Amino acid sequence: MRKLSALLLPAALLSLSPVAGQASEGASAIASAVSAPGRPAEAVTLDASRKPAAILSFLGLKPGMHAADLVSGTGYWAEIMARVVGAKGHVVAYEPDQFYNDSEGTATWNALLSREKNVSLTRYPFEKFTAPAASIDFAISNLNYHDQYWESAKYKIARSEPADYVSALYAAMKPDGIVGIIDHAGLPGNTREIVNKLHRIDPAVVKADFEKAGFVLEATSDLLRNPDDDHSKLVFDPSIRGKTDRFVLKFRKPK
Repeated sequence: MRKLSALLLPAALLSLSPVAGQASEGASAIASAVSAPGRPAEAVTLDASRKPAAILSFLGLKPGMHAADLVSGTGYWAEIMARVVGAKGHVVAYEPDQFYNDSEGTATWNALLSREKNVSLTRYPFEKFTAPAASIDFAISNLNYHDQYWESAKYKIARSEPADYVSALYAAMKPDGIVGIIDHAGLPGNTREIVNKLHRIDPAVVKADFEKAGFVLEATSDLLRNPDDDHSKLVFDPSIRGKTDRFVLKFRKPK
């Protein structure tokens, strides 16, 4: 049997390695970003269900990165990430033209951009996502990848091809770049029908879409799982809204 000192030596060396130091730096920056004052009260209220510190630590966001918040909404993730990446990094919030473009949405974004100077907002047609090639170190998509399969006359969302979106995202990522996908878990079946009815998606579909584009699935997390969720319910059902069973996938673009 090896001595205890021998067993502990690799861990001790790891704690002194550059990789371990960077991970520690990232975790510290993330914790500070989430807990520091100044974020809107409604955003802070979401922290309990979204677990931003744990999620961003799992995905590996670090200071200095150029990050993207994909379909940013009101900028919940963009604001936190901007605090993490700091002055040497930058966050681009990608938001479709169809959403948050009224006076209230404009006011919300103007306030965020005023608070966080290293965030920029990029608008684009939902069905025509594009970003500069090899410009992103880290991207997150929170509860919206399934919408690539969604069609809505009400919201002017035309039918689009998810493969086009993922291919454009692959081109936009730097080699070794990370993409985190968080979404409402759905059952296997006709993906478009399930999305249009329930706004859920089978995680196996997401994995297949991203791997087909060239991404590698590096890790998964159960941080946001809820085994009591009924996957046949619409995610906006009052009995489950904000508490759905969510999967977290960490993809990486190969070097």
